[in-house]
Amino acid sequence: MRAFEAAARYLSFRKAADELAVTPTAISHQIRLLEDVLGLALFIRQVRQVALTEAGERLYPPLRDGFDMFDRALADLAPGPRRAAVTLTATIQFTARRLLPALGSFRERFPDFDLRLHSSNEPVDLAAGLADVAVRYGRGPFDGLVGRPLFSERFGPLCSPKLGLSGPQDLMHATLLHVEWRQPANASDWRRWARLAGMEGLAVDEGPRFSSDDHALQAAVAGHGVAIGSLILARPEIEAGLLVHPFGPVIEGESYHMLATPANMACADVRAVCAWLVESVAGFAADDQPLPAT
Repeated sequence: MRAFEAAARYLSFRKAADELAVTPTAISHQIRLLEDVLGLALFIRQVRQVALTEAGERLYPPLRDGFDMFDRALADLAPGPRRAAVTLTATIQFTARRLLPALGSFRERFPDFDLRLHSSNEPVDLAAGLADVAVRYGRGPFDGLVGRPLFSERFGPLCSPKLGLSGPQDLMHATLLHVEWRQPANASDWRRWARLAGMEGLAVDEGPRFSSDDHALQAAVAGHGVAIGSLILARPEIEAGLLVHPFGPVIEGESYHMLATPANMACADVRAVCAWLVESVAGFAADDQPLPAT
């Protein structure tokens, strides 16, 4: 069941295998055993990808929620050192768009101690005690740290509906907005998008550049151009009609991970913050398909 839950969350046997530290073949074998027990197919196996069957879609939510409940129960029961505050570090955009809106639920659930948010696009040394828990984006491995993936990123073109873009060819006459990635080799940028779209001749190096993802999105909201942005973290603007994702393709990104040192994870308060963090992003990332343009 753990193999199925991970494979269903990622829609990938390989990513599930990475999380559980086994081979993709072992994941496939475990899922076959579960399908044999149930007498039902849980996945539609396609070339280089899998999709949930109707039975798999019915099984996944209660199984996911059940594992999360186990984690919370163990965190509440297990003894460990207590502390007055827990410091959670994350990227600037993740902090602004996911953690700050969820602070109210934290105060309601844990009124007796403080959550300190530290936002930085540079990784913080958890072993040095600069923070207790981190949210990091990337593939890993994260040496010396334990944790779990939260959700996978997806990137695509985002712009104001006022621009009236209807197809990729419209980009030939649009202003492209750029974000300076900290790791250019892994950038989800216009150059990478143009390769996926097969668009030769697109001026992928021209247009304003921003050091902040949020500044690029604000410029897109204002109608100053089209940005390649997170379809998950920009969901509030998409749902409000301030931004649209007018067309694909979509760049499949890496995952956000919740991480801590083993020593910190032994602390009951740290585990409680981790359980809250998993809950706060579950609904946010549950429906991570891009919304249609309006």
